[in-house]
Order: sequence, then C-alpha cells, then structure tokens
Amino acid sequence: MATKKDKKLIVDKDWCKGCGICVEFCPKDVLEMENDIINIKDLDSCIKCGLCELRCPDYAIYLEGDESDE
Repeated sequence: MATKKDKKLIVDKDWCKGCGICVEFCPKDVLEMENDIINIKDLDSCIKCGLCELRCPDYAIYLEGDESDE
C-alpha cells in the first residue's frame, strides 16, 4: 500500500478552468495561477494533504498513488 509520500500530485491542465480554488486552500503555497491555469510552483513543499483535490470542482488536480490505494 502506498503511503502519502509515495503519492504524486497531478494537474490535468485540459480540465482546469482557472478558478483558483486549489491555490487558495493550499496550506503550503505549492500552487499558483499561470496564464489562468493552475501550475505547481513548489512541489517539494507539498505535504500531500489532498485539500486541492477535495476543493477542485472540475477534478483537474489530484493525488495519484498505486492501485492498492483505497
């Protein structure tokens, strides 16, 4: 089973409508808006809390782990 540190932050820029909700909820300032689309500016600071994934209305950002994740 993958742990939090094994997960990877994924952004599907085709699905992002540029609302910026994920940027506002990120507790570590990992995300930014760039040309009206989300951009990961500091992946090393990401604590993989999942708030961006939880708040995105378009499922454009998510944490991906292996298939054994629940």
